[in-house]
Amino acid sequence: MKVALVTGGARGIGAAIVKRLAKDGAAVAFTYVSSPDKANDLAATINASGGKALAIKADSADAAAVQGAVEQTVAHFGQLDILVNSAGILGMGSVEDFSLEQFDRMLSVNVRAVFVAVQAAVKHMKEGGRIVTLGSVSGLRVGFPGSSTYSMNKAAVATMVRGFALDLATRGITVNNVQPGPIETDMNGPDQPHVPHVRAMMPVKRLGQPEEVAGMVAYLVSEEAAFVTGASFTIDGGFSA
Repeated sequence: MKVALVTGGARGIGAAIVKRLAKDGAAVAFTYVSSPDKANDLAATINASGGKALAIKADSADAAAVQGAVEQTVAHFGQLDILVNSAGILGMGSVEDFSLEQFDRMLSVNVRAVFVAVQAAVKHMKEGGRIVTLGSVSGLRVGFPGSSTYSMNKAAVATMVRGFALDLATRGITVNNVQPGPIETDMNGPDQPHVPHVRAMMPVKRLGQPEEVAGMVAYLVSEEAAFVTGASFTIDGGFSA
């Protein structure tokens, strides 16, 4: 049985990834920060259905907490084969008013935490290990005023993934980046006022579903994807076309 760790796995895209990996037969640990009820319910549902899941409270802004989540996963399940960096935060604002505190927190969660998690995880990974990071189409296309910092974060992740792939290629560990476009989550729910505007910009005239992103992640962590590394895969319904 493969063992996976998904950061930010209690809700949205992260939760869909946790469910898909568990469905595919992996034991899955996942981190959460502010949604303990959702995290515990998700773990309980997977365990009750015969799978194996472990919810770990860990703020990705805290490097020691990220490192601890990796160690706790290995201590609980005995190994680590798959790392999915899904934790992330969104901050919007013009360069004229975006605070340095916001800037630093976004970097710590969206970029530094990816580095910390990968560095900690590869100490335990053997040949065939899989690492996937959730970037964003915003790393390719800024799209909206006020998106500069978020877009910079996601472009940095895409570049870092290419470097990680080269560093780890000789060990048989693949590293890839998935770049979702507008996906229907709590942030992009049907009652949100910006959603009709975003939907109108979509060539397919709908938002993506978390399960569609999870499907791409599932492929990248599979045996079939052994020759895929250092790549970014955009799943955005043609938004960036």
